[in-house]
Amino acid sequence: MKYLVRLLRPLNCFLASVSVPIILVTLYGVETSSWPSSVVTIIGMVVVFTFTAGGNILNDYVDRRVDRINHPDRPIPSGKISPKHALVFSGIMFCLSVFASLLLPRFLPQLIVALGLILMISYEVKLKKAGTSGNITIAALTGLLFVFSGSIYGRISLPATLALLAGLATFGREVTKDIQDMKGDLDRNTLPMKIGKAGSQKVVVVSILSAVILSPLPYVFSMLTLPYLITVAFADIIFIYSLVLLRDPKRAQRFIKVAMGVALFAFLIGGII
Repeated sequence: MKYLVRLLRPLNCFLASVSVPIILVTLYGVETSSWPSSVVTIIGMVVVFTFTAGGNILNDYVDRRVDRINHPDRPIPSGKISPKHALVFSGIMFCLSVFASLLLPRFLPQLIVALGLILMISYEVKLKKAGTSGNITIAALTGLLFVFSGSIYGRISLPATLALLAGLATFGREVTKDIQDMKGDLDRNTLPMKIGKAGSQKVVVVSILSAVILSPLPYVFSMLTLPYLITVAFADIIFIYSLVLLRDPKRAQRFIKVAMGVALFAFLIGGII
């Protein structure tokens, strides 16, 4: 059992599922009397948790041969769990996610889960090695997490805006990681392998700066309050600093990740205050 738990990476799944209550607070504030039914939030978290678990397990299944070298202690390459059983377990998690989504009161969440499932499987089976299309897929899946969280409450405008910003930042980080891994990505047709390091750095700059330039939109359109604008400015500063560090892609992508965390905090503050 403990190896099955390791396979689904529960902490990672939980952190993803927390996006649902974060969007809840962002949309409705901390006054609980205005919140929708807590059942909807719990179901939404279950959907995200099981979907993320299914994706984690599928990732380990697809990468099982590479992991024999890079991560031999993982459950599949170590022989603790067979590839067949892992694939079945992944299917069960995805089925649970789809079933749980059917319990939600609206149609859009089910549509988003179906789209997410298609993107996840496509990424793991084919797009991961395709490079740029894989980066776009990961960015889209990150954005869909926000859109799904908003859709269960019937409110899309703000979550869609947050999804756009998160997607742009995620794409920039993914390309930065590909720059970092250029030497070992001989079997992947990544953007840096196509256009080189310098060209890829320009793409990262455009992607991250687009997120920075668009970050005031939730305040401009009165979706979030002034504290959001002030807090997201700190995230923007970190994003810009990460671009200064692009010659060291390992450090740069870490700072992009930190900036994304600060930006998520800004969304929350903007909804609370």
